[in-house]
Amino acid sequence: MKKAIVCGAGGFIGSHLVKALKKEGFWVRGVDLKYPEFAPTAADDFVIADLRDPVNCRYVIDQPFDEVYQLAADMGGAGFVFTGENDADIMHNSALINLNMLEACHRRNLKRIFYSSSACMYPEHNQMDPDNPMTAEDSAYPANPDSEYGWEKLFSERLYLAFGRNHGMDVRVARYHNIFGPEGTWRDGREKAPAALCRKIAETPDGGEIEIWGDGTQTRSFLYVDECVAGSIRLMRSDWTGPVNIGSEEMVSINALAEMIMGIAGKRVNIRHVPGPLGVRGRNSDNRLIREKLGWEPSETLHDGLAKTYPWILQEVIEAGLAPPEAVPAARTGT
Repeated sequence: MKKAIVCGAGGFIGSHLVKALKKEGFWVRGVDLKYPEFAPTAADDFVIADLRDPVNCRYVIDQPFDEVYQLAADMGGAGFVFTGENDADIMHNSALINLNMLEACHRRNLKRIFYSSSACMYPEHNQMDPDNPMTAEDSAYPANPDSEYGWEKLFSERLYLAFGRNHGMDVRVARYHNIFGPEGTWRDGREKAPAALCRKIAETPDGGEIEIWGDGTQTRSFLYVDECVAGSIRLMRSDWTGPVNIGSEEMVSINALAEMIMGIAGKRVNIRHVPGPLGVRGRNSDNRLIREKLGWEPSETLHDGLAKTYPWILQEVIEAGLAPPEAVPAARTGT
């Protein structure tokens, strides 16, 4: 039986990755500061450990693993990343985790390790036009990320690639673009735009009002979590290092995203634009390289992903006692 370890297995993407590896027949160890919030872990062994401590990293890397997935990081959506209040923690905590995990894997002579970077490492100056952002993998330099989160991701990419060159490690680097889906954070201040808008619309009665940061014309692409997991595993099993974008090319404005969710929810709410942290004006995955190197790209539409995500968040909102009264019968009947 093959063995894998998933660091960050208590998080959104990590918990889904554990499930996928288990379906393939792997024995899986999950590691995180916490268990998954919304469902029991599928891991065979789950270790609560702070990977900022090198002793803990050596403890969890206590045997040969066929695949190591390093997704653990201090991160969140725009409300966490772009306020400036969390910059020191973001850089310090995530950098320590990556330094420690690479050293632990190197000492154990584990060769194959996957690192989840982010599209936030792309230069801000290439993403000022909401209709024509540039995120080709070779556009990363000259470097100019729009946040300390992006700078840390860029540093850690180089760290993994350096360990690959100098220590013969078979590293894989993916740049994630706005992953969403069920069992993701939806209300703790770290949620990303799809979850935040699903929550706001679920909480608001028909004809009510929600807030959107900025003018809503800023653009993004969003990738459903199952496709993210599939792309990550495919990259891990390939003979190519990356870095490569794992994201959707279906770009949408935040206003249009809200409209799409309203359609799925079967309600109309008004939008009030307010000041708030925004990030770049436009971002979209460029999938030319992943098509060339892996012969694969995500195929699920944003609408289909949201159609699976909104009902899950609606149920969470109802169970938390935050939904308007008319939402409860709809959730019970599945409409």
